[in-house]
Amino acid sequence: MAAYRESAVQYVQMDGLVVLKIIKHCQEEGSGGNELVQGVLLGLVENNRLEVTNCFPFPRHTEEEDLDEVAYQLEMMKNLRHVNIDHFHVGWYQSTYYGTYINKALLESQFNYQHSIEESIVLIYDPLRTSKGHLSLKALRLTPQMMTTYRDGDFSPEVVKQSGLSFEAMFEEVPIMIKNSHLINALLCELDEVAPSGNKFNFLDLSISSHLEKNLRLLMDCVEDLGQEANKSFNFQRQLAKQQQAKQQHIQKRQQDNKIRQERGEALLPEEDLSKLFKPPVVPSRLDSLLVAGQVGAYASQISEFASQSFGKLFIVDSLQDSGTRDTA
Repeated sequence: MAAYRESAVQYVQMDGLVVLKIIKHCQEEGSGGNELVQGVLLGLVENNRLEVTNCFPFPRHTEEEDLDEVAYQLEMMKNLRHVNIDHFHVGWYQSTYYGTYINKALLESQFNYQHSIEESIVLIYDPLRTSKGHLSLKALRLTPQMMTTYRDGDFSPEVVKQSGLSFEAMFEEVPIMIKNSHLINALLCELDEVAPSGNKFNFLDLSISSHLEKNLRLLMDCVEDLGQEANKSFNFQRQLAKQQQAKQQHIQKRQQDNKIRQERGEALLPEEDLSKLFKPPVVPSRLDSLLVAGQVGAYASQISEFASQSFGKLFIVDSLQDSGTRDTA
């Protein structure tokens, strides 16, 4: 099979309307970020730029309902083509709950998208973090090493080591640039003049302790899962060592028995198929460990970003408070 190569896309350019559609979809059907919502990204590839110009959501349905998502996507793109709107498939988007998105479902979906459309991306939107005043959008795609390893389906320790795959090399983030038309920019400037913000210090809100606490709890749970995956690896190594020891003891015993039989002039024992007597233990897949480690890294990055923002806000508020005290005096 042909090897996967690096994508020519260097950054993603999104229309502001697409961002608003994704936010609206998550607010209406995501129950404030508690439920997962997904949709399709449409656009085109221009040189080293992936332009996302439109999107549409997947309809909500229960497990009992039979929904053919492929047929639904084809019908939607056909209708968009009829009204002369960009209908080329360039990826998909999904919401996340406190940054929890690295799992097998995401990996399988992105592999299928990227295997069919090389330039496709997955856009991760965090509505809970956005509610704290920071638009959380992240464009990801699988690295060529991950694409090749996932296609082969072998995540044994030897293969993972040979391919140089680690939790940091599973996904690569693509920079995002949000672009609006000149008319929208003019409208925003006019709205800012007509209805200026009443409180200019909203960005100094320090009430993010609950968000940090939740992230820390999720990080602790993830670290426990990572410890369980490490225990699986240790158990495998222990079982393999015991089996090798028992195999060597069996070989030595056979050699001693044959030596005694040879001294007695008796026929030697027939050779045995040791692979049938000592079946090797099943090698645990490293895929779960990679995913859990990647999620731990994502949580750690989020906590670091929030902590940095909190320290910055504290220093700014402290300076404003000192300035106000001096003015009063």
